[in-house]
Amino acid sequence: MKQILKKAMGIGNTEHGDMFLSKVYPNFHQKYTWLLILVFITQSFLLTAAYAQHDHDHGDGGHSHGEETAKTEEVKLQKSEAVSGKYEAVLKYEHLHAGEAEKMTLYLADPTTNQAIAGASLKLTTSLDSKAKFDIIPKESGVYEISATFSRDRTFTLTLAINGTNGTEILLLKGIRVGHDEDAHVHNEANGWQVALGNWQTWGIFGGGLLVGLGVMFLVMKSRNRTLFVILILGFCLFPLANYQPVSAQHDHDHEGENTHQANATLTDVFEVPKETQFLFEVLTQPVSAGGFVPTTQLNGTVIPSSTGLAVVQPPQPGRIISLNVRVGQKVTKGQTLAIIEQTLDATALVGLQVERNTLEAELSVAQREYDRLKKIEDIATKREVSEATARLQKAQENLKVFNDIAQGGKGTHRRFPLVAPISGLVSPFSVAIGSTVGMGDTVFQLTNLAKVYVEAQLFERDAESLLSATGYEVICQREAGQHRTTRVRLLSAAQSVNANQSQKALFEVENPEGDFKIGEFVSIRIQEKANGNTLALPNSALSQVNGKPCVFIKESPENYRIQYVATGPNNGDFTTILKGINNGDKVVVASAYQLKMIFINR
Repeated sequence: MKQILKKAMGIGNTEHGDMFLSKVYPNFHQKYTWLLILVFITQSFLLTAAYAQHDHDHGDGGHSHGEETAKTEEVKLQKSEAVSGKYEAVLKYEHLHAGEAEKMTLYLADPTTNQAIAGASLKLTTSLDSKAKFDIIPKESGVYEISATFSRDRTFTLTLAINGTNGTEILLLKGIRVGHDEDAHVHNEANGWQVALGNWQTWGIFGGGLLVGLGVMFLVMKSRNRTLFVILILGFCLFPLANYQPVSAQHDHDHEGENTHQANATLTDVFEVPKETQFLFEVLTQPVSAGGFVPTTQLNGTVIPSSTGLAVVQPPQPGRIISLNVRVGQKVTKGQTLAIIEQTLDATALVGLQVERNTLEAELSVAQREYDRLKKIEDIATKREVSEATARLQKAQENLKVFNDIAQGGKGTHRRFPLVAPISGLVSPFSVAIGSTVGMGDTVFQLTNLAKVYVEAQLFERDAESLLSATGYEVICQREAGQHRTTRVRLLSAAQSVNANQSQKALFEVENPEGDFKIGEFVSIRIQEKANGNTLALPNSALSQVNGKPCVFIKESPENYRIQYVATGPNNGDFTTILKGINNGDKVVVASAYQLKMIFINR
C-alpha cells in the first residue's frame, strides 16, 4: 500500500513524480506562490498596524494616553528667558487666559555669579496691550510673584525694567502666549491624520513585503524540490508573527519602562536645572580666566609650645595649700600670685627662722640709726649720703615685712610662701584643692601662652630645596567645625639632623593671637613657591568626578548646564590647574557642584 502511494505521489521516482505533478496538479506551483504572496501581504499589514499603533501612542500629540496626558499638559510650565550683562531673568507661568488674573513667577539672578538678586525694583509693561496690569510682590531672595491680567489673546513681548544692586537695566521677555495656541492645535490634528493614514515608514514596510513576496514566488517557480522549499519559506514568514502579540502587550502595560528607555537613549551632556532648584542649593558660578598660580609643597607637622609658651609652677618646699587664687582657664599675668602654701617647721627650721628674723631686725635697727643720725646733721651731710640711708631703711623694712608675713608675724611653728606665675597665659586644668598637701617639685599649676606657638614639621630631601627657596609659608588646621589658617609663619631653623626614616625636622614659628592652634594639634604646612604666569586654575570646590574622571559643570543658559570632562594639573590645596577641557570665559560652577552632579546622574 505504501509503495503504491509513493508511486502515486511520485516519491522515489522522479519521472513519475514529475509526470504526476504536471498532469494531475498542473497549477501546483501557482497555488503555492499565491499562498506565499498572501502570507507576505498579511504580515506586512500586521507590521504596519503595529508600527502605526506604536507611533500613535508616542506621538507628540499624545492622544493615546487619554486624561493622564491631558492633565500633564495642563500643569506644564512655560517660560521665557532674557539675559544681559547685568541681570538674567526667567519668567515661568501656566496657561494664561485673557481677562483673568493669572500668576507668574519671575527669577532674577546675576548672570556672572548666578547669585540671586533680592530687593530689586521691578516694572513690567507691554506695548501690545495698554490695559494689561502687573502687580509684582517679592517673595524669597531672587523670586518675585507677578499677578498679570491681559485684555486679549495673543503672543506678547514684556518689557522688564530693573533697578537693583547691579544697576538699572531693561530686558525683553518674548513669546508670552495668552489664550489658545492655534499652532499646537493644528499640529495635534496633523498628528491625528498621520496616525490614521500612516507615514512613509508604514507604506515602506507594506511595499517591502510585497516585493519580498514576488521574489519568493520567482524562487519557488525555479526550485525543483518545491514542497520542502515552500515549508521552509512558510516557517520563515510565520516566525516574526510569533513576537507580534507580546510586543503589543508589553507596549500596553509598560509605558513607564519604555519612556525611561527612550529618555536614556537621548541623554546628552547638557541637562536642565530649574532656577528655583539653583536658588535652593545656592549654585554659584565663576568665569574662567587665566592668571597667576602659586605652586605649593605640603608638609605635615605638629603644634608644640614656644620657648615662652609653657610653664609649670612647683613649690620649693613641701607644705599644705591654704589659699587658691585662680581657676581653670583663667588668664593670668606674670608675677601674679596663684596660691599660698603653708610649711610646718621642725626644730632645726625654727632655729634657722629665728636666726633669719634676728638678722633682719638687726639690719633694720642699724639702718634706722644711720638714717636718724644723718637727719640730725642734714644741713652739713651730703644729699647722696641721706639718699643712701633712706634706701637702706626702706629695704630693711620691706624685708622684715615679707618675713613676718611668711612666718605669721614671727611667731609659731609655720611659715607661708606664695606660688607666683612665671609667665602670662592661661591656667590649665589642675587637681589640687585647699588643704591638699604638695611635695617639693610637684607640679601644682601649668600655664600656657598660645599667642605664639611652634610647628615641628617633617620633610624629606626632595622638599628641602623648596623650603629654602620659598616665598612664604601657610599653616592650616582642618577640623570638623571649620578650617583655620594663617600666613604669619616664620622659619626658625631648617633641618639639622636626619631621623631613622630619613626624614628631617624643620621648626616654624606661628603667630597665634586668637589661639586657633592648640598644643599637640596636627597641621599642614604649605611651602609657597614663585607664582607661574598665565595659567587656567579653578577652585577645588568646582571639581567633581563622574565615572572616575575629573569634570566641571559649565553654565550654558539660565537653566541649562553642561558637564565637561577636564585634564587637571598641579594642586596647591585651594586651586587646581586645568590643562585642557575649558576655555577663558566659561562660567564654571564653583559652589554646590556636588548637587549638580547628583542631578546629572539621576536625571
